[in-house]
Amino acid sequence: MNEQIQQQHKYNTEEEVFNEIIPGYQLTIDKILKTGVTLFPNNEIVYWPPNGRRLHFAFSEFNERVNRLGWVLKELDVASGDPRRMGTRVAIFDWNTHRFLELLYAVPMYGAVLQPVNIRLAPEEIIYVMNKSRDEVAFVNADFLPLIKAIAPKLEHLRKIVVMHDGEEPIKIERIGNAEVYDYEELMKEAREFNYPEELDERTVMVMMYTSGTTGLPKATIFRHREIVLHAIAVLIIAVWNWYPAHYLRFTRNAYNPLGEPSLLLVPFYHVLGWGAPYYNIMGGTPKIVLPGRYEWNHIIRLIKEEKVKNAAGVPTMLYLMLNSPELKDVDLRGFLWSLGGAAVTKGLIEEARKRGVILTNGYGLTETAPVVIAPALSPDLVMSLSEEELQELVVNSIGKPLPFVQARVVDEEGRDVPKDGKTVGELVLRAPWITLGYYGDPEKTRAAFKDVWFHTGDLATWDERGFIYIVDRAKDVIKSGGEWISSLKLESLISLHPAVAEVAVIGATHEKWGERPVAIVVLRPEFEDRVKEEDIINHVRAFVDEGVIPKWWVPDKVIFVDELPKTGAAKIDKKVLRDRYRDVLIKR
Repeated sequence: MNEQIQQQHKYNTEEEVFNEIIPGYQLTIDKILKTGVTLFPNNEIVYWPPNGRRLHFAFSEFNERVNRLGWVLKELDVASGDPRRMGTRVAIFDWNTHRFLELLYAVPMYGAVLQPVNIRLAPEEIIYVMNKSRDEVAFVNADFLPLIKAIAPKLEHLRKIVVMHDGEEPIKIERIGNAEVYDYEELMKEAREFNYPEELDERTVMVMMYTSGTTGLPKATIFRHREIVLHAIAVLIIAVWNWYPAHYLRFTRNAYNPLGEPSLLLVPFYHVLGWGAPYYNIMGGTPKIVLPGRYEWNHIIRLIKEEKVKNAAGVPTMLYLMLNSPELKDVDLRGFLWSLGGAAVTKGLIEEARKRGVILTNGYGLTETAPVVIAPALSPDLVMSLSEEELQELVVNSIGKPLPFVQARVVDEEGRDVPKDGKTVGELVLRAPWITLGYYGDPEKTRAAFKDVWFHTGDLATWDERGFIYIVDRAKDVIKSGGEWISSLKLESLISLHPAVAEVAVIGATHEKWGERPVAIVVLRPEFEDRVKEEDIINHVRAFVDEGVIPKWWVPDKVIFVDELPKTGAAKIDKKVLRDRYRDVLIKR
């Protein structure tokens, strides 16, 4: 039979036959959208911005807009790429809007490269990332036009700007710098049906994402279609089969999947593609996806109430804002699932959530890992065998176990596995099919991050005999005092239990004798301002020494009260700024 096929088609080898007759199935972003539209055509996407009108689209209608957007990209002379060369780099400056969501599909389906710009970066950092990426086209929310006008003269490759806004009248600007200016919705009105490339290669680069730059200039990570599709599949597997149902079984005695509940997409799409939520929510058939537009917490609270949201994700700061919102004080939050990530959660915040009936789950990832690689792996048997306190401790203190297809180890400086005793600290290293290909234009940092094929996270961790992994601290955040390590995360968690503390960050400050000593920077709750002094916080920490929770040399040398803590674009506390500001606070002048 094989010989007949070869003779008929004049192929020389069996390998040529199979390459030609049985082409490989490509894991590309269009497959995610087609799955969602085919299985859940009537599911809903709601975009309701502050001071704006509520828009809603069925998945099928959203698909039609994505198809027309392909025509717009063609008219803008956007070039498609392949495995050997990247397509046109397309920058996006936007809040979480339906237009941003459309671009997250259309640009990679066209074969071009997404470059979601972190709008919280400093202008000089934005200039740096756009020039490094060689962005030629930018889709810009009108809120950011002043920023674009200011930096446009320094953008070396930008040739076209498309303005996005919720107004009725089109934007009447012809040029900004050297770039021609267009109106998004006007282009969409003129757009025709567009046929995207049917067999785009899964090895085509689809997105460049920059790290937050907390240790220097942002680094560019690159991902192909294959990586992002596999990430979405793995998150859905753990969510639908194991992760969420087990939580609900324990806390509500009803093992259903909250992907079947309205979900509010709070994580900015510019931050690691909103943790992948724009893809796995559509593929998984979330019945209502709610997009808030510009971040105004009073409006977000309104969305939670009026859209009956039961599922959200975000960094601990976002959870704190929700729990402390006066508008939600009397709202029943029991059964609301909040997926934490991006930063460590304190015990004080855990307790606040528990009192309101909010179900917390944790996870772990980095920009370089697309991002989720570790999450709670909880079987119903395990969940039901634990007390509420034990389960809470496991879910929030542990980041969980590796997702499907992920390999994780905790290793010493020689690359050997540390004991699975929950005590011995090592570095967390990873392998996964969706980890970045490397840092674009930076081979030295790529080689430093990937040693013996393992990606080195820079996070210090322990693991136990069950395989659960616990983050101890970031290698750059751990405080090295007299040759011993002090975990800033653990100190922050303990300090947060003081009723007066709203937020806290602990850093290492230079010390003449010990090298570094811990300093706590604290934001007080409004009702405690001018009532709590430094010694109150110090005595609070000393109580944990008396209980044997921490050694006495962990007690901070100083407590500094501030009105607010600096945040990164991902709403994480920016310890780099704090270290620069308070590094020498213990040095005697």
